[in-house]
Amino acid sequence: MTNIILSGCAGKMGRVITDCVAQRDDCKIVAGVDLNLNDSFGYPVYDSIDKVTESADAIIDFSHPSWLDGLLRFSAEKKLPLVLATTGFSATQTDNIKAASKDIPLFFTFNMSLGINLLVALSKKAAAVLDGNFDIEIIEKHHNQKIDAPSGTAIMLAEAINATLDNRMMYEYDRHSKREKRPANEIGIHSIRGGNIVGEHEVLFAGHDEVITLSHRATSKEVFAVGAIKAALYMKGKTPGLYDMNNVIAL
Repeated sequence: MTNIILSGCAGKMGRVITDCVAQRDDCKIVAGVDLNLNDSFGYPVYDSIDKVTESADAIIDFSHPSWLDGLLRFSAEKKLPLVLATTGFSATQTDNIKAASKDIPLFFTFNMSLGINLLVALSKKAAAVLDGNFDIEIIEKHHNQKIDAPSGTAIMLAEAINATLDNRMMYEYDRHSKREKRPANEIGIHSIRGGNIVGEHEVLFAGHDEVITLSHRATSKEVFAVGAIKAALYMKGKTPGLYDMNNVIAL
């Protein structure tokens, strides 16, 4: 049995994770953390991670980037693996996460979906094969309540492709003010916000007389919840280091 502390338990993803865990017999949520203490979750909920006293094997975080420092501190003090599923971290925060992984078992990815991680792998393969002959564009779509843009997943896709191409590509987020031809060493990244779109990502490779499109569509938040739970199960008992979905897929 894996005991989990759920940070951000009153949020949309927190509630989905709570429902998913309730249907499993290999893990349980022993405590939650959220500023909303009015609802009943079937486990104790605190307004600060520092107030949690329950014994656990891992923390799943689906809260807010502003909670990062407290989570890293608590995880280090309790020697607890931390699964960071929150998006919207700044570059400085990402650096802090990488630095903290020297002392904490940290699972960090921009997207918990198995399908998305397969999309990343396919995009890297396509970029290597098509190198120099195809323009690359990334289009991401999400619901109208999403705050950050572009999505962390779009950035993850761009960085994976860029690493495959020796990091020579530049990212372009907005062309409306430019009056010039598209350079070859560019990855265009576009964000669409509307309705209740759970998450859609498309990588477009446009060449001469042909276009290749790789895409992924999430129709339910449950795919991210399942991924986060799998990550927590995987992280139980792990030594300090930086882990991601590739480690889980390799099992």
